[in-house]
Amino acid sequence: MTPAPRFEMRGVRKTFGSTIALDGVDFSVRDGEVCALVGQNGAGKSTLMSILSGAVAPDAGEMRIDGVPYTPRSPIDARRQGVAMIYQGLSLAPDLSVMENIALGDEPARWGVVKREAMRARAAAALADLGHGDIVPDRLAGDLSPAEQQLVEIARALASGCRVLVLDEPTSSLAHADVHRLFEIVARLRQQGQAVVYISHFLEEVQAVSDRFVVLRDGRVAGEGRTTDAPASAIVELMVGRAVDALYPRSARTVGEVVLDLTGVMPGAATLQLRRGEIVGIAGLLGAGRTRLLRTIFGLEPVISGRIRVGTWEGPASPADRWRQGMGMVSEDRGAEGLAMDLSVADNLTLSRLDGLGPGPFVRPEAQAAAARRWIDRLQVRCAGPRQPIAALSGGNQQKIAVARLLYHDVDVLLLDEPTRGIDVASKAQIYQVLDDVVSNAARPRAALLVSSYLPELLGVCDRIAVMARGRLDAARPVEAWSEHALLMAAAAGQAS
Repeated sequence: MTPAPRFEMRGVRKTFGSTIALDGVDFSVRDGEVCALVGQNGAGKSTLMSILSGAVAPDAGEMRIDGVPYTPRSPIDARRQGVAMIYQGLSLAPDLSVMENIALGDEPARWGVVKREAMRARAAAALADLGHGDIVPDRLAGDLSPAEQQLVEIARALASGCRVLVLDEPTSSLAHADVHRLFEIVARLRQQGQAVVYISHFLEEVQAVSDRFVVLRDGRVAGEGRTTDAPASAIVELMVGRAVDALYPRSARTVGEVVLDLTGVMPGAATLQLRRGEIVGIAGLLGAGRTRLLRTIFGLEPVISGRIRVGTWEGPASPADRWRQGMGMVSEDRGAEGLAMDLSVADNLTLSRLDGLGPGPFVRPEAQAAAARRWIDRLQVRCAGPRQPIAALSGGNQQKIAVARLLYHDVDVLLLDEPTRGIDVASKAQIYQVLDDVVSNAARPRAALLVSSYLPELLGVCDRIAVMARGRLDAARPVEAWSEHALLMAAAAGQAS
């Protein structure tokens, strides 16, 4: 006899105004099972989990935990009933100790006095259950690494009697080694009988950590199955609703003349030539200096030493100069500096190049909207139209607009700093396809310099890869010379070998 699910959601529906976020979703997970919940940005994952965790009330449907009706009134009520959600942005109190964070809101007390020894024992037991009794309960949470802080959040959930744990993009702030430690924690939770929902944009993680997957598309369940039975391409196809030839497309590329020439540029003592018709990747650990190098090339930071030549232009330049020279940049921080969040989709797409949209310095709104609509259609941006505020778009669709601006400006050199961070795999596939199209264009191939912490991305789309470690950029080597292990070793050791 098949055991009943630990929790089940049946016919869940939720609308926000005229937008149908969830349209009759069924979702369940059994005890001792890790289920990956995947889908594009805007597919309904966050809304579904917000309902499960008590943050949002459904318009229709029912939920049960261990066969008992479940109607949480708030996240605190949900936690008391055994459901805990660990968000992408951790929510610890940094000035409190580990044990105070674990007991927060449920402190053991007698006559209004907190029993600190009981608090310490509870924290130590929860951390030991996770195999990390080495974390000292009296230590300040703010002094812990991101991986240790995440462990404290999970320990807090277990200490409160959690039976259902939701992990939302849990590896977004973790180093590579910490990701594997997290996988070990998830395996331990499975062995302890927890029902785990794992949300991730990384299909490699989904396949490594989950037993089963459920795909949401447009607020409905598009498909599900055993993870071991489904290749990545099949999951992507369910997410986008059509066949995907390859996640990392690679057309025939013809390498041409040098469009970017670096000689001894600090940071990194970078010496590199980027040619038309190629994508060169820069790998490295956080803090290695990769972002600063791109910002220096684009004129956002001063050139300390060395020489930069863009086409026939040589010497220091401002970002406005770089645009005129045929170079554009996608920043890793699209919210703070990559996009103007108070402006529309059309404004963000065309601001770097307004000529041709009207007479003289004027812009005709209909011409601007038409120009924006062409790129909205080409990159399949999901939005209400060119005049919609860009802040209303999902992260993946915002990122498509950031990339589209470079293509609309018709640049020859694309500087891309973590261009797919935090977006769903289907949006990634669309961006990869656009990059392949412009770099492989026979009539006029472009060139891209790509900084990424996602090693499968570098290995999948790049022609050459250079490693930046301890502030120094090593020589770029053909992608065939690299593996994930070799890139990690080079980044950690400070030299390619």
